[in-house]
Amino acid sequence: MFTLNCKGQLLTITKPIVMGIINSTPDSFYAGSRTAVDDVLRKAEQMITEGVTIIDVGGQSTRPGSELISAEDELKRTLPAVEAIAKTFPDQIISVDTFYASVAKAAVDAGASIVNDVSGGSMNEDLLITVAELKVPYVLMHTKGSAQTMQQLAVYKNVTTEVFDALNNQLVNLIKMGINDVIIDPGFGFAKTGVHNFELLRQLSFFTHLGRPVLVGLSRKSTVYKTLSVTPEEALNGTTVLHTIALLNGANILRVHDVKEAMQAIKLVETYKEEKR
Repeated sequence: MFTLNCKGQLLTITKPIVMGIINSTPDSFYAGSRTAVDDVLRKAEQMITEGVTIIDVGGQSTRPGSELISAEDELKRTLPAVEAIAKTFPDQIISVDTFYASVAKAAVDAGASIVNDVSGGSMNEDLLITVAELKVPYVLMHTKGSAQTMQQLAVYKNVTTEVFDALNNQLVNLIKMGINDVIIDPGFGFAKTGVHNFELLRQLSFFTHLGRPVLVGLSRKSTVYKTLSVTPEEALNGTTVLHTIALLNGANILRVHDVKEAMQAIKLVETYKEEKR
């Protein structure tokens, strides 16, 4: 069991939960996740009805080779969505997907209560200081470089131990800074090849030794659709298969585009585990 303090609202994780993705971006790799502000509340309501625990709002595409946008532009995309969800669904836990300190602070002030940082604290030196001051949970993800350079840096002798060591070292730094509520994300697809992603999935239980909730972000990614020779739009079935493997190997949080299907996978895996015992 894990407990996270989300601005006074305690999130207790006794079984796997779902983080639903709302992208306020024009160039997300999966078109179905690109959500205009007018559609945010409809999408959020659907996710809540389907059983989502956290809604993750992002304004910057982090797919390989994507164009970096400024904090100001990201804020214009992100803040209206966070404000709308927080106002309409005041009990909903919202995370903001950003590596900019200014965006994180504005989003938390507007109603977000988790910071999801794909850079692991490497893209903006003020972000971790800001998270410590805000006293909100932090998603620590492993990557190398930026979205523009990471695929050239996907080189490892042992991807599992190297990713684990990097996360462990940064976790120690976070604790020293006073950031204690940390979620671990191995960073599937970030400075990783398909081979690396499958190896990390096989060894996912290794990351539970960090003593923090483990988040898995595999939804409709290239590891799924390139392996199956389909498009991201056709990758739901493959995503569910990998989610099932992740759950069996210790995943606590699934970050997904499709909440209903992820919740079904969790229910089936949890029932399987109960029957097994």
